[in-house]
Amino acid sequence: MNQQQKWIAFYTIIIREILRFTRIWIQTILPPVITTALYFVIFGQLIGPAIGKIDGYNYIEFIVPGLIMMTVITNSYANVVSSFYGSKFQGNIAEMLVSPVPNWIILVGYIGGGVARGLSVGLAVTIVSLFFSNLPIEHPFLMLLMGILTSALFSLAGLINGIYAKSFDDISIVPTFVLTPLTYLGGVFYSISMLSDFWQKVSLLNPVLYMVNGFRYGVLGVSDMSPWLSFTVLIIFISALYIYSLSLLNRGVGIRN
Repeated sequence: MNQQQKWIAFYTIIIREILRFTRIWIQTILPPVITTALYFVIFGQLIGPAIGKIDGYNYIEFIVPGLIMMTVITNSYANVVSSFYGSKFQGNIAEMLVSPVPNWIILVGYIGGGVARGLSVGLAVTIVSLFFSNLPIEHPFLMLLMGILTSALFSLAGLINGIYAKSFDDISIVPTFVLTPLTYLGGVFYSISMLSDFWQKVSLLNPVLYMVNGFRYGVLGVSDMSPWLSFTVLIIFISALYIYSLSLLNRGVGIRN
């Protein structure tokens, strides 16, 4: 395939993925926005005043970046795992893999769809958050970069789950028993400086912690760790999962057998 044909293939996949979740926006975009708005009301307006300030910010301002990142993570993951497994279940993905389209384009196309949904929901939640708090947006470029990279990472994770899934029940196991605990224990609602030394060290093993803090630094300018460390961790995980995902596609794992 020449470059133009590769671009057409990529463009087709990513447009299909975007249309897939925008056509049913009442099911894909609206629910996480409503759920996060409830978090703003309950934790920010009702519980927040009793907690006070963290790192110089009101509690609601402190948790907004984490809640935005939580919606980005869950929606990026959900978009790719459901789309890929649906294509595998219907046999569409097998047709794509035997076509002249390189596997890396198929992979990047699915990632692009996951990033599109993650950022769309993240933007919607950000707009809603402005009704509850005043976000300074200290480093907008870093904030956007962390959002894109995090969305790409969990899009890759969703694709791996979709590859190994053998039933529709399998695509809900990882979000329920892995993704949810990691996000809730990833510093969304608290600073790890509030924990004891032992639990601070344990928290450092949670990759979501680095993403939440990197995004929080982009929004508020405060973080429990260096934003460069957050960026480095993201790049390492993305590189590892990309190579692994491409290897699975090349070998036809979960598709040919």
